[in-house]
Amino acid sequence: MPWKDTTSMEQKIEFICEWRTGKHTITELCKAFEISRPTAYKIIARFEKDGYEGLRELSRKPRGSHPNATNEKVVESILNLKEKYKLWGAKKIWKLLYNDYPDETIPTILTVHNILKKHGLVSPQKRLRRVKPIHPIFDPKQCNEVWSADYKGKFLMGNKIYCHPLTIADSKSRFVFTAKGHYKENLASAKAEFTRVFRKYGIPEQIHTDNGSPFGSVAAIQRFTRLSYWFIELGIMPVFSDPAHPEQNGRHERMHRDLKAACAKPSAFDLKAQQRRLNHFVKEYNHIRPHEALGMETPASVHDFSARPFPEKTPNFDYESEMRVLKVTKNGSVRWGSYNWVYLSASLQGKHIGALEIGNGIWRVFYRNVFLGYFNENELRTKKQSVRLETNLV
Repeated sequence: MPWKDTTSMEQKIEFICEWRTGKHTITELCKAFEISRPTAYKIIARFEKDGYEGLRELSRKPRGSHPNATNEKVVESILNLKEKYKLWGAKKIWKLLYNDYPDETIPTILTVHNILKKHGLVSPQKRLRRVKPIHPIFDPKQCNEVWSADYKGKFLMGNKIYCHPLTIADSKSRFVFTAKGHYKENLASAKAEFTRVFRKYGIPEQIHTDNGSPFGSVAAIQRFTRLSYWFIELGIMPVFSDPAHPEQNGRHERMHRDLKAACAKPSAFDLKAQQRRLNHFVKEYNHIRPHEALGMETPASVHDFSARPFPEKTPNFDYESEMRVLKVTKNGSVRWGSYNWVYLSASLQGKHIGALEIGNGIWRVFYRNVFLGYFNENELRTKKQSVRLETNLV
């Protein structure tokens, strides 16, 4: 064990004094001072050679300059980059060095880390409990196959009003399309920003969100909301993380952590100033910041625009001829026969659904080309009451 904190010099002197009395064996002294036998013999040898002065700590600084020492200009650049990008680690700073210096002068990532640590620019990280990794349910193989969207947790601005940033990103390239600050998390705000992004970048095949408003609802059929049905009308399939499992959209949550550190600690005074910070974060994240999951490339260098343009007018849809087409009323139900109702969702009010019989009075219900659930016509006949649409047959 190392010497205790009473100052190692004082303990070494005390150890030598006890040793010189001749009353104790080396084993007893080592046990009392909690040091190893090699350490004890080294202290005795240094005392016999140089007296008490030999007990002082020797400098561990290497003599002369090391032939492989990092160039001073490179060190200065490392420190300047850290000053500019305070939240970045050694890997990202190391990657940016290739923009200004030849390969042979650039140190390793570990050396960059040690330089930052030497100058007090490395914050100690909390040691996290290691858990079994959970792989994403939706792992896209190409850009625009899946986009992720979410409202990052609200935070107070300087004027004591909450900002709710809506973020939309491509799950493959990690390209962030927008980080838009809103006063509320509602359908109108979200739909307006999605429309702007769709017009600029095209539309994806799927949009992956959690189950929070306005994206999803665990109480609704297939968790679809009014925003979900709008996506379906555009030809986009809404997909959701399992309830209480945000890690299934972990790459988006990880981006949110960076956004919070850059834009909310501290926040700006009002929404206009806060939006400038959010825009700066998006630009830096997409075009400057190297991404480890992309082989230290930037999201902008990897992302491709979608080949599917945004349809300004909702495309028409024709159900198959064997389907029974019904209009959903204001209360979210469709009339079945003269007296009975099948309840679907209030989010579908005013829209037309298609019902297809599969036998024995069981009907499958679709909105456009998306399956919603089943209902049993026999229950209506025997019980003479309304039924709810079910996602599974019992």
